[in-house]
Amino acid sequence: MKHLKWTLALAASLVSGAASAEISDNVVRVGVLNDISGIFQDTNGMGSVEAARMAAEDFNGGGKNIKVEIVYADHQNKADVGNAIARKWLDVEGVDAIVDVPNSAVGLSINTLLRDSRMTFLASSTASSDLTGKACSPNTIQWVNDAWATGNTTAAAMMSRGGKDWYLLTVDYALGKGIEAEAQKYIEGHGGKVIGSSKHPLGTSDFASFLLQAQGSKAQVIGLANAGGDTINAVKQAAEFGIQQGLQLMEAFYWDMNDDTRAFAKRFAARPGMNGKMPSGNQAGVYASTLVYLNAVAATGSDNAKDAVPEMKKFKGKDKLFGDTAIRQDGRVVHPMYLFEVKKPEESKYPYDYYKLVSTIPADQAFRPMAEGGCELVK
Repeated sequence: MKHLKWTLALAASLVSGAASAEISDNVVRVGVLNDISGIFQDTNGMGSVEAARMAAEDFNGGGKNIKVEIVYADHQNKADVGNAIARKWLDVEGVDAIVDVPNSAVGLSINTLLRDSRMTFLASSTASSDLTGKACSPNTIQWVNDAWATGNTTAAAMMSRGGKDWYLLTVDYALGKGIEAEAQKYIEGHGGKVIGSSKHPLGTSDFASFLLQAQGSKAQVIGLANAGGDTINAVKQAAEFGIQQGLQLMEAFYWDMNDDTRAFAKRFAARPGMNGKMPSGNQAGVYASTLVYLNAVAATGSDNAKDAVPEMKKFKGKDKLFGDTAIRQDGRVVHPMYLFEVKKPEESKYPYDYYKLVSTIPADQAFRPMAEGGCELVK
């Protein structure tokens, strides 16, 4: 049977009064908004809540005895539910920043809702590239991954290894459509061809018909433009159908990359409820973005987005989890991206020893270039 290569795209308003340089209610509240019970519960869920708590503990008052509270809620992958939670957090519960938000449809809705409010949106798991494009907001910082990076860097890496003919299996909502569009544009612009594609609903349990279509296409590369439980189900069922896999994926973070990532992962695995589980890239992004936000609050003496976000955009340096990192004026956090191959069972030497590094994409190549003028251009 033909050896097929697989790529994964894993997937990361509130009006208030005038800005003033102070901590509202004398406490900084960070709300972790994600999927706690659905397809993203493993990559986000309560693990993201623990990551935010770790960031608050490591911040330790910022040298100014600043009190931090972490709250959380389940958006159930529904934009209206996410909006209702965000409104309550601002209007009633005094939450100052929202972090995480997997599911691009929910994230884009929250992004619109929070524009020009006092709240900061730390979109560490919202992968839509529109957050730094047509939907760019001065209140939003986008960490970890996005559809442009996934589509372009994954396609470039695979095509450099001879993968010219593609079949795309795409989740039918904003994340999948964005990744597919970016990948197809790159593939066709560099001499390749997308010879077929299928779209599946979010939360699909049976991928049989989609996989048979992909297998029958004779494509060299089958690209999965989905995430979470959908990706897990697709990969498991591909093995059941006898599709041979050289499973490759693009990530911004892997727990076993270096001493710093391993130290963080060890602490995370020991947290309540984690039961030894290593952190995902999205959970690492929650930690990193929350900590940079809290440090900006300490530096400015304010938890208002109009003060904290510009301060965050001054950040440039070595992030312990994401490497050489900078925050652009359009809110995109740039850092290296990594192409990994999943190890064969016999290659794995210890628990969670899953990936081997194939190639590194430098920060200045991994993300779409910023439009001249940043967010000012698209307001």
